[in-house]
Amino acid sequence: MIAEPAPAPFAGERQRSIALVDDDRNILATLSIALQSEGYATRLYSDGEAALKALIANPPDLAVFDIKMPRMDGMELLRALRETSDLPVIFLTSKDEEQDEEAGLAMGADDYIAKPFSQRLLLARIRAILRRAGPAPEPGSENGGGDFLQEPASAEPLVHRGRLVMDPSRHRVTWDARPVSLTVTEFLILEALAQRPGVIKSRNQLMDAAYPDDVFVDDRTVDSHIKRLRRKFRSVDPEFGAISTLYGAGYSFSDA
Repeated sequence: MIAEPAPAPFAGERQRSIALVDDDRNILATLSIALQSEGYATRLYSDGEAALKALIANPPDLAVFDIKMPRMDGMELLRALRETSDLPVIFLTSKDEEQDEEAGLAMGADDYIAKPFSQRLLLARIRAILRRAGPAPEPGSENGGGDFLQEPASAEPLVHRGRLVMDPSRHRVTWDARPVSLTVTEFLILEALAQRPGVIKSRNQLMDAAYPDDVFVDDRTVDSHIKRLRRKFRSVDPEFGAISTLYGAGYSFSDA
């Protein structure tokens, strides 16, 4: 593991932290400098096994994984991480590894970028995901338990759609009062569908909801997130069928 100092946080806000996991130390150093110049704290790991322990023990705000690494590659790392965490993750892939992109999205990655990539593109993707995740909470500000369905003062209103309840302020979801853990991208796609039950949303509309910075993603990205959403809801309700597909048109949500 490589450790680097981080700049002081901006006044009035907690500094966002980004974990970089790549066995290429030149990439780690270059990306760390770029991220720190943007005001982020960085945590650098050249080993997937060491990264997994650190990410679980002390989660950052977002992580960037390379896929091809010795001992534990990026796929294995994400699979293990998703057993306990919905930390936002961006994958770095090679242009000829399309199957890796699909597998990564299916396992819960929020985004992917093909190598070689520009630092400007990576920074834009990071900013977009962190903005969608909401403001950085101050230390000790998390609710120490309790029923999240009780709406706090000044919070965004809860979204009630039949058996679905979404809490945008806390990024939490329940189905039949049972929690369903979603990534940032999954949450925003579901929210876009649930806002207007029965209305078909095209893939482009869902991409606009999940990727607000004119970041290009293709159709299979949305399809992979929809598949994972269904899988997660069916893990708590095997009969879940609220997300429907209209082939050639898009997806819709039913609150019946």
